[in-house]
Amino acid sequence: MMKIPRLAFLTLTLAACAEDATSPAMREPGAASLSKGASGNSVGAVFTLSNQAAGNAVIAFSRSSDGSLTPAGSFATLGNGTGAGLGSQGALVLSDDGDFLYAVNAASNTITSFAVDGASLTRIGTVPSGGTLPISLTTHGNLVYVLNAGGTENITGFTVSASGALAMLAGSTRPLSGTGVMPAEIGFDPSGHWLVVTEKGTNLIDTYAVGGNGYASAPVVNPSAGMTPFGFAFNQKGVLIVSEAFGGAVNASAVSSYTLGGDGRLDVVSASVPTTETAACWVAVTNNGKFAYAANTGSASVTGFDVNKANLTILDADGRTGNTGTTPIDVAMSRNSQFLYALTAGSHAISAFGVRRNDGSLSTTQGAGGLPVGTVGLAAQ
Repeated sequence: MMKIPRLAFLTLTLAACAEDATSPAMREPGAASLSKGASGNSVGAVFTLSNQAAGNAVIAFSRSSDGSLTPAGSFATLGNGTGAGLGSQGALVLSDDGDFLYAVNAASNTITSFAVDGASLTRIGTVPSGGTLPISLTTHGNLVYVLNAGGTENITGFTVSASGALAMLAGSTRPLSGTGVMPAEIGFDPSGHWLVVTEKGTNLIDTYAVGGNGYASAPVVNPSAGMTPFGFAFNQKGVLIVSEAFGGAVNASAVSSYTLGGDGRLDVVSASVPTTETAACWVAVTNNGKFAYAANTGSASVTGFDVNKANLTILDADGRTGNTGTTPIDVAMSRNSQFLYALTAGSHAISAFGVRRNDGSLSTTQGAGGLPVGTVGLAAQ
């Protein structure tokens, strides 16, 4: 497995996928500011996380039928963020049915749960994350697992009550492949029987079997097809699609696909299919599993892929299925898969796209601007 020196790796990765731009906010073309909304009939919602060191909050937007966003308020987590990028995907996630939302407080080592009513949130409670620096969450049924990236990195499980309250599963903490591995994301497969964690610093992907009691096994450690595995998503057939930032090397990023065996081993189907762009770090997949999209942090773009029986084919030869604001650091698909959103740290905004069902092409619609420096994570209804 090809490796690069640790210091060089850290520099490239932080500059590429974990970047938190501090330049003045630039409004996306047609974007609604945080204080002024666009009109429209609200049919969904998009959420992001302020990640502010002086008090974290979920920032909500109503989604109109054309995919455009309207500011809908800010909801305090009663925890603190880091004020800078987390280098992760999944800093906040919605429950399977969309009734609850869970958010990390990375500097407070806690998780906050909310009840969701359209674009309005009601805080339920906050619990310790079971480690330090929680950066990514995943949920399936009545389970939530968190990825703690500080200290001795780990994953820890929680049960979810009927009211959305979290309770830690005693003894559920499990290690990663080692320490200092720079993890990026945790996620359930569609069945809820497996958890996956990507490790940026080791070029490894960990899998964990999840028992009926909610407890995860020890990790099964798999080599990544390419360097710097980062964000990922499963399609509805259980195909795992993983972005590869390749340490932020210019125009060198890629996306790989895998199938997951019953022993936790990953079998590569498409290995490191190039995006032709820089620092592919975040992934979203349509509900029908036919199209996947990777956000290229260093190229201000989204690359689309056709997914055919787990095989990946790039949609656009130049790798630019959509042009985002500067420094995209997360993506999320609406529940109806009609719209794709990208959080852009460099312009402190959310870029919005319509998704064409038959060919996966993207068309620009009105996003939102005026987000605070340090904003991370993206979830969409």
